[in-house]
Amino acid sequence: MKTIVENGAYLTAPTSMPSLSFEGVGLTYKDGTETLQDINLKVGRDEFVSVVGPSGCGKSTLLKVASGLVEASQGTVVADRDRLGYVFQDATLLPWRTVASNVGLLAELHGVPKAERERRVQEALELVGLSSFADRHPRRLSGGMRMRASLARSLTMDLEVFLFDEPFGALDEITRERLNDELLQLFLTRHFAGLFVTHSIYEAVYLSTRVVVMSPRPGRIVAEFNVPFSYPRGPEVRFSPEFAQLASSISSALRGAE
Repeated sequence: MKTIVENGAYLTAPTSMPSLSFEGVGLTYKDGTETLQDINLKVGRDEFVSVVGPSGCGKSTLLKVASGLVEASQGTVVADRDRLGYVFQDATLLPWRTVASNVGLLAELHGVPKAERERRVQEALELVGLSSFADRHPRRLSGGMRMRASLARSLTMDLEVFLFDEPFGALDEITRERLNDELLQLFLTRHFAGLFVTHSIYEAVYLSTRVVVMSPRPGRIVAEFNVPFSYPRGPEVRFSPEFAQLASSISSALRGAE
């Protein structure tokens, strides 16, 4: 069953509903600062939706509302928070734990028995290409490898929704593109619902089934674009005229929103 949070009240809903839903969601802080306004967005399983918008428009706050880290002031949020993973801008690995121990942390906190936890960790490390680094500590990993480990940690659980808060924003372009390809492969393998925040229009188009554009604060969804390219996607799609045209249209919508 999913959790519905409606003006602070928790209800339940059948799992046939979208994996993640915002209906009329707004957020105003106690000091009167309005951050989000009338957000209406649904993300189903096998959908990957990217959110772009100017800095400070509430993109990351939207993920916090989805996860329950921040409670909305208005509207309804539907999400199964027991099956929701959150990948932050920073890999948030514990420096004293090995890669395998970091990857197994979420399963450990959920009480998964040791033998099953170790099996899941091994499988997750294989999925992200870190099996040979299981015994290393985070300080011995590159930035891209640390983000892979962060992703693998969530993969140890049977998750329906993944929230991504600019996970590749601090990486160089080559590493970023490689991790985009790996994330797409994970999306096709795991069939989750993804909500991805990014400042890169090209990254948004390459990864997504849909791209939504937010206005400056208070953040509202002012445009939405379906991405017509089928999966799996190869790097060559980035150089097609259709890709360039779609990216240009999203860029125009973003400039118009500012």
